[in-house]
Amino acid sequence: MTDTPSPTDGDAIIDTPFADALNERYLAYALSTIMARSLPDVRDGLKPVHRRLLYAMRLMKLDPDKGFKKCARVVGDVIGKYHPHGDQAVYDAMVRLAQDFAVRYPLVDGQGNFGNVDGDNAAAMRYTEARLTRAAIRLMEGLDENAVDFRVTYDGEEEEPAVLPAAFPNLLANGASGIAVGMATSIPPHNAAELIDACQVLIKARRGVRGPVAHEELLALVPGPDFPTGGLIVEPRASIAEAYATGRGGFRLRARWHTEDLGRGQYHIVVTEIPYSVGKSKLIERIADLIHERKLPILADVRDESTDEVRVVLEPKSRSVDATVLMESLFKLCDLEIRYSLNLNVIDLDGRPRVLSLGQALEAFLDHRLDVLKRRTDHRLDKIARRLEILDGYLVAYLNLDEVIRIIREEDEPKAELMRAFSLTDTQAEAILNMRLRALRKLEEIEIRKEHDALSAEQAELQALMADPGRQWRRLASDLDAVRADFGPDSPLGARRTGFAEADARAAEIPLEAMVEREPVTIVCSRRGWIRALAGHLDADKDLTFKEGDEERFRFHAHTTDYILAFTSAGRMHTILADKLPGGRGHGEPLRLIVELDGDEDLVALLRYEQGHDLLLASSEGRGFRVEAEKCLAQTKTGRHLMNLRDGVRATHCLVVEDGQDTVAVIGRNRKLLVFELDEVPYMTRGRGVILQKYRDATLSDLTLLKAAEGLSWPMGGNSGRVRTETDLTPWRGRRGAVGKIPPQGFPRSNRFDG
Repeated sequence: MTDTPSPTDGDAIIDTPFADALNERYLAYALSTIMARSLPDVRDGLKPVHRRLLYAMRLMKLDPDKGFKKCARVVGDVIGKYHPHGDQAVYDAMVRLAQDFAVRYPLVDGQGNFGNVDGDNAAAMRYTEARLTRAAIRLMEGLDENAVDFRVTYDGEEEEPAVLPAAFPNLLANGASGIAVGMATSIPPHNAAELIDACQVLIKARRGVRGPVAHEELLALVPGPDFPTGGLIVEPRASIAEAYATGRGGFRLRARWHTEDLGRGQYHIVVTEIPYSVGKSKLIERIADLIHERKLPILADVRDESTDEVRVVLEPKSRSVDATVLMESLFKLCDLEIRYSLNLNVIDLDGRPRVLSLGQALEAFLDHRLDVLKRRTDHRLDKIARRLEILDGYLVAYLNLDEVIRIIREEDEPKAELMRAFSLTDTQAEAILNMRLRALRKLEEIEIRKEHDALSAEQAELQALMADPGRQWRRLASDLDAVRADFGPDSPLGARRTGFAEADARAAEIPLEAMVEREPVTIVCSRRGWIRALAGHLDADKDLTFKEGDEERFRFHAHTTDYILAFTSAGRMHTILADKLPGGRGHGEPLRLIVELDGDEDLVALLRYEQGHDLLLASSEGRGFRVEAEKCLAQTKTGRHLMNLRDGVRATHCLVVEDGQDTVAVIGRNRKLLVFELDEVPYMTRGRGVILQKYRDATLSDLTLLKAAEGLSWPMGGNSGRVRTETDLTPWRGRRGAVGKIPPQGFPRSNRFDG
């Protein structure tokens, strides 16, 4: 009989559903990623790799006042003893802690090439050296005083701290970012002095000196992030308040800039601070691409004049370019403005991932500091108790010095005899036996009594501290004041770097035409649809060349910042920026290359867009409507579909309603003329329109707008140049949709108002 292997056997095969096995293993991987790699601890704000780096450097005695050591040696210790991962990943984490443009308060003092704001990588670890900074020392104060728990390392040969004592509010001061399985964290850096001020207010509330701290009061002390690269936060205050209240949100951060006068009305723009985490070289490359691709035609050049400080110079194309318009355009087109997200997702005090508010994160930091204070105090009390025990034994020995000497000289078991004769403990007896002869002098006795008195006083003070929560909070407040002295506004790292600006004053939409220089042009389009924009406003009698068999159809004046409206026989309106039209060399380009036209779609009207004007549209079946010009603008090459046309019906007219025009005159191919009030034509944004003139077996021939007081005019026959005006239009007046009557004698046989 074959024995079935038990599940505990090393080579046992366990039959389990694949889905269950996959879920179990993926869950374990996800938890490992969340807890041991991606999310920082709310207490010290560090991930395990950063904590192990600092601890290893501390054991190597790389204090701020000591010499540097090779980074390769540090990385070797970390991956060998504490963090069994790739050396490059560990070195990259170390490099980031040393970059003053990546972290607000560097924890590593680097010597050598540790990268730069351009985005260049650091030198190899064999070339660079490092030591700890004062902020890192603050994080590890009390490690030798049982301030935190230790755990065994991955191989069981060493111990490492589970968390650092963190006298410095590192989580919010330096921020953190990371992506785990199913969750992520993104915490921007903050100003340490502001965080400590907020903590002091929370401590007063804990002591009962004042009432609970409102969220608005915390925001007054911590108004927003303080990025190491400076810049300006333009997020509305209400949005910032909501982000800090919920732990989720974002901040709009833009570069800081100013103009420098070059004389004679010329200037250039200097960017002195760029947004956090943006590489300067890639930013300049992006701006250069915008210039090359003509996406920002009002910018002539960009150059980098940076030294130790950022100085990016932007040259406008002309002195007439508005600096604010130029910068607003850049903010929209490149990373001179970014949005930095806030997701305050951390490992909370109970060891679980949780999204905290600003107040909750500060409260968790204070709870951790209170626990550290109690543990350090207990540790100190234990040391004092052990030392007082030994000092008490010394004092007994001095009071009975002759007898002690006799026992040591004559007794076979002097330790046991000392304990019996003077009621000493084992520790006291051992200490007396280990005393040197030099310590028996009178002066040493005086020193021991002084030490005993001092330790007794310290013991009483610490016992009072442990018994009184109010004293504990006062001690924490005093400790934070000492930290603030190192990182406050008067320190090299303390002054706030990131400013604030009103978001609504800078968030106005910049129109596309504001990004183009305003220059006069003449728009010309031929009957075959070849369009061009010639420089300057040309006279109407200026002769132009066209392709053989082609001739001029439209000509009007505009500027490069104007929109050109092209209405087609399919009832679609296309919008073209005049600056995008081909220049005056040659015959231009076919309109079909600029906008998308169907095979049989023809151009009906080409005109300059004027804000506030109305357009009158009409089709061959005698229908039409009015539409506001603003509602005709289209953002795509396919245009905006305005008229719904039946099969065989084509759009025929698009007229601009000029000021004072109040009457419509329409004539059909049946040679019937109708005149009616413009107000009878309704406004629409899309559709077939209403009946303008009724036909039985005819279609619309022509349409025009006029002022009733001036009458209807048309050219006389031949080339005489004479114009006839009919002021009394009563015979042809009627309601919209009527048939009309035969036009006046002498009206053109072409049935067109222009002859």
